[in-house]
Amino acid sequence: MAALVLVVAIFFLGMGIVALARPEQVVGYFGTRALTADGRNEVRAVYGGFGVAMAGLLVAAPFLLPVDRGIYIAVGAALAGMAAGRVVAAAVERPQRFYPSWFYCVVETLMALTLFAAAAGAA
Repeated sequence: MAALVLVVAIFFLGMGIVALARPEQVVGYFGTRALTADGRNEVRAVYGGFGVAMAGLLVAAPFLLPVDRGIYIAVGAALAGMAAGRVVAAAVERPQRFYPSWFYCVVETLMALTLFAAAAGAA
């Protein structure tokens, strides 16, 4: 299970680093071509800072007993919320293709389930 949690951490770290360095690349996956300075700062904060922080928490969790289980649950809940938000968004405005919206919905769901399983194992 630790290896799968590490995969989730690497995903978050990659997302965070790309968002910090190249925010327009992140939103480009979703069809947004240009951002204002405020938009780039928002992507850096929400995708960049959040992603790096989540990666750090997941890597540190095994060393933060007894709160490791809470970390897995909290980060898993954040991922589940992201996936649920995509389902709600699709009900309002259906995505035109599988990638990126449904692809990331599946990835977020699988990562959430991984972290919930890690929390159950840490109990």
